[in-house]
Amino acid sequence: MARHTVRPPQKTPMPQTILVTGSSGLVGTELVASLENDGHRVLRAVRRPIQNPQEICWDPATGQIDRIKLSDNLDAVVHLAGANIAGHRWTKSYKQQLLDSRIQGTRLLSETLASLDHKPRVLVCASAIGFYGATGDTELDETAPCGNGFLPELCMQWERACQPARDAGIRVVNMRIGVVLSPDGGALKKMLPPFKLGAGGILGSGRQYFSWIALDDVIQATKFLLQNDALSGPVNLVSPHPVTNREFTKTLGQVLSRPTLFPMPAFAARLAFGEMADALLLTGARVLPAALSKNGYDFLQPVLEPALWHLLGK
Repeated sequence: MARHTVRPPQKTPMPQTILVTGSSGLVGTELVASLENDGHRVLRAVRRPIQNPQEICWDPATGQIDRIKLSDNLDAVVHLAGANIAGHRWTKSYKQQLLDSRIQGTRLLSETLASLDHKPRVLVCASAIGFYGATGDTELDETAPCGNGFLPELCMQWERACQPARDAGIRVVNMRIGVVLSPDGGALKKMLPPFKLGAGGILGSGRQYFSWIALDDVIQATKFLLQNDALSGPVNLVSPHPVTNREFTKTLGQVLSRPTLFPMPAFAARLAFGEMADALLLTGARVLPAALSKNGYDFLQPVLEPALWHLLGK
């Protein structure tokens, strides 16, 4: 298990009732534990039959959600639910599943929150830096335009689905999250077995940017966004020091004390992963956390090498 940095907030917030969707995922699991440790009451939106009073039943595909429980003095919502972007080859049907799981759920949640007599103060909704598309080495902040392709279009529609909540006066934050690093899930977990065997290597040219963020910072930044009323709209959740794929590969190899001599050429990545290879592996974006930095967020793990040492328990 990764060791997690614990840094208390500058001020202790009053206990709140916070709804979290996607609570069983990598980010959701850690976020719920952290919020509860801070003394908050956390409600979890689940699609299975509820098992305790802290769960709310919802089904975005059928438009069902428990409005009665949502009416019970809800202070804030963190919306993380959505099908795994890298969980399957991007067939036509899976791309539709990726769209539906995000847009239907976000629209249902936003419209329901907007209709409540007692509305939450804030909706913090996940999005992704895939919004920007492939942009080479150009530095990007939250003012950069939407890119071209499936992933930028998905992110744009995902963020637009929050509009009913925004129109109702709820503060809405769209977290454009980078590659989340944790040995317990996501990209890093998949990379570790080949790298530990000395079979890791660069992908494609290795020049594509890798805008990453440690899981610790995703959790801490999400809580920062819940508390900070000055922030709304898109907020990039990435380290202030993005690296290229070549730099990431070299650094991970050094931390693991393993060689990185087995590159994956672009054609091999496309054969293995199809369209997803170009969107997620062979191209990148150099994204910076301008909004977080401007508003005084203090990163727990801003630099890659010490972040990897910390995450891997070295």
